[in-house]
Amino acid sequence: MPSAQDVGRLFARGLPVASRMTPQVAGGALRHVLEIAIDGTAKLPGAKAHASRQLQRHGGATDGAVDGIIDFHVKMAGAQGFVTNLGGLAALPVTMPANLAGVAIVQVRMVAALAHIRGYDLDDNRVRTALIMCLLGGEQVAKKILSGRLPTSPLAVATAPVFDPHLDQRVAEEVLSDLIQRVGGKNLALTVTRRVPILGGGVGAVMDGIATHQIGKYAKSELVVRRSLGS
Repeated sequence: MPSAQDVGRLFARGLPVASRMTPQVAGGALRHVLEIAIDGTAKLPGAKAHASRQLQRHGGATDGAVDGIIDFHVKMAGAQGFVTNLGGLAALPVTMPANLAGVAIVQVRMVAALAHIRGYDLDDNRVRTALIMCLLGGEQVAKKILSGRLPTSPLAVATAPVFDPHLDQRVAEEVLSDLIQRVGGKNLALTVTRRVPILGGGVGAVMDGIATHQIGKYAKSELVVRRSLGS
């Protein structure tokens, strides 16, 4: 598992490039993250497979499966060695730091698995925009709607009459900006604690876990049931 300093260096190498992303590159990077999260890799089964496993584990009860999905991914987000070395990141190192991309994949996979259980079509572009939007969390979504940076909620986007490519691009920009700021805050915390190894080594894992739990709770409340896959 990489140390706090290793994660900090990963961030420092990637941020100057990531922060200068064009809207097109931002959208492309997040779409690649989305594809890995939904389709899976050799190291990480896709969102649908994970949703089915959780349904089986909870006897077909969707509420239990949703909570199981969130708990599983909170633990996964805290495993920084796994997240940083997650398979499928080969196309991203120039545009996104490994830790940033890895955590984003874990969080999108969580939201996608939850959405699948609740009856959303993961192949629908409207739903995919909404999945990415959920990474902002409830507080940031509310702030961005209030400020006019986003027009509406993930649920409204997922159930809109038509797909809006311009909104999809705007969401990608807002989410990437938020992810970079979030990792920047974590990097600062790691810098502050680097002289205390017992604390420093766990700060990033705790912060990723907390953020993932908050996103999971928001997605659970936002993406209401459309058609249940379980009982």
